[in-house]
Amino acid sequence: MTDTKSILSRAEVADKDKWDLSSLFIREEDWEASLKSLEEMIPRIASYKGTLGKSPEQLKACLDFFNEMELLDERLGYYAMLRKEEDVSDSSSSGRFARYVSIATRCAAESSYVKPEIQGIPDEQMDSYLSSPVLEEFRISLKKLIRFKPHILSEKEETILAKQSEFAQTAKKAFSALTNADMDFGTLEAGGVEKPLTNSSFGVFLLDPDRDVRKNAFFQFYKQFEGHVNTLAELYAGSVLKDIFSARVRGFKSARQSSLFTDDVPESVYDNLVETVGRNLAPLHRYYELRKNVLGLDSLHLYDTKVSLIPDVRVRHSYDEAVEKVLAAVSPLGEEYVSTMKSGLTGAWVDKYENKGKRSGAFSAGSYKGDPYILLNYKEDDIRDVFTLAHEGGHSMHSWYSVHNNPFQDYNYTIFEAEVASTFNEQLLAKYLLDQTEDRDMRLYLIGRQVDDALATIYRQTMFAEYEQRCHSLVESGSALSVDVLRGEYRTLLVKYFGENVVLDEMADLEGLRIPHFYNAFYVYKYATGLSAAMALSEMVLEGGEGEKTNYLTFLKSGGSRFPLESLKLAGVDMRKPEPVELALKRFASLVDELEKALL
Repeated sequence: MTDTKSILSRAEVADKDKWDLSSLFIREEDWEASLKSLEEMIPRIASYKGTLGKSPEQLKACLDFFNEMELLDERLGYYAMLRKEEDVSDSSSSGRFARYVSIATRCAAESSYVKPEIQGIPDEQMDSYLSSPVLEEFRISLKKLIRFKPHILSEKEETILAKQSEFAQTAKKAFSALTNADMDFGTLEAGGVEKPLTNSSFGVFLLDPDRDVRKNAFFQFYKQFEGHVNTLAELYAGSVLKDIFSARVRGFKSARQSSLFTDDVPESVYDNLVETVGRNLAPLHRYYELRKNVLGLDSLHLYDTKVSLIPDVRVRHSYDEAVEKVLAAVSPLGEEYVSTMKSGLTGAWVDKYENKGKRSGAFSAGSYKGDPYILLNYKEDDIRDVFTLAHEGGHSMHSWYSVHNNPFQDYNYTIFEAEVASTFNEQLLAKYLLDQTEDRDMRLYLIGRQVDDALATIYRQTMFAEYEQRCHSLVESGSALSVDVLRGEYRTLLVKYFGENVVLDEMADLEGLRIPHFYNAFYVYKYATGLSAAMALSEMVLEGGEGEKTNYLTFLKSGGSRFPLESLKLAGVDMRKPEPVELALKRFASLVDELEKALL
């Protein structure tokens, strides 16, 4: 438990421990003046309507204006968001952000005609525009935009769909309200103290070394879901129907095809992930057998699959020491990468420590005209925070390379790619720390961490991805998603992924009704592909030479100028093929081997 008395207020935090947002705005007055400038641009937006198909020059004039407006919008938004996250209790920061959102929403509403009008330019005319030197700098972004043309409806139909979007998120919002507000999970005794059981604390209880605590938490938690099982099933079924409606009305053959279209990812990549992981479940099953033996249990239940097998490692690393270790770990990427990261992590980029009202967790936030800032709540006695620094530093360096090698309209990379750059750095850090220590407990911790990461990110997210596809396919083929169908499909996958060494209690399949990610369909597979690519690429860079390093940096530099599969292929991995996933799972198997040797 954090001692709130020792937490500083925002005003008490030393400047050297705060990020410096002057790369966005030097003074508050500058932000206010810029917000006024953005508002004053709104009347100009409509002046381009109906002119975009007149000539390449006219289209360029429009695109130049919108770039100018969106650059200013992004700077204003990032500054307001970052200031708000410093201290969510600060009403002035909340007010600033609300004022920005109000004006940005007006900009977006007034600009809604632009994309449909560009997509409405006849194909032959657009082909001539794309070959014109006048539009050369916008060629990539225009090609990405007109890909959607076959799936754009008439103006009247688009208006109807826009109205529908107002209630399309009802199932998602109702699920959140039910599980986060209406459900009361009660309290649970752990270590002689009565503690609240919530969605957030459930995972903490499953880490408790006392098996009775874990078991009680599991059944008490899922008892609430069992009591609302029909409502939960209807909500998820409604969300699936919404996905399918949105896809079919735009001419996609399936909800999955529609979701993957944005990143230009063929459905075969998704299937390849599921099939490759499915062929490599033996190491996972072996790990659960190891877990049962190490814990000394006659039977292993789901509530036994999270508790640590390894003594907790408490090694203090000051923030500066953590930076040194991260920089040493990423040194294979060369001088520019290391020196730039060092300048950022020791300088203006990072808001280091917890303060009263500060957002929990960590994130990296990059923008085209500002530094790639990092919010941390760094704790010196938690080695996980060293990995968090490496992770967020990976995101920020990805942003830095993207900004410095692309125009504004082409710099934004996808989530598919972002997960590679961050977890890649974690892989380098784990390898570096393993090479630097002979301490048995530390080595076991590092190996165990990598096992847990791969299990949670590749195996578990692939199981989720397979479940999503099964559910959508059932409805697309005419079946209904009843409670029994949903629970049956999820239990089938639990049996497949957990194997014969894990006992699946009656409530186990209720987990499929509590995952919020399922309300953002076909998203979670990107976590699995991201870590798979990162594990494969980190081995290639560490075992290779200058060419492998250059290829990886080329990937970081590509930003949003290519679709994710193309940019990753530049780095050296082809996610259309099974090899990257197979390599990652081979690494997982070798880590399980090491744990077996050390623990049995």
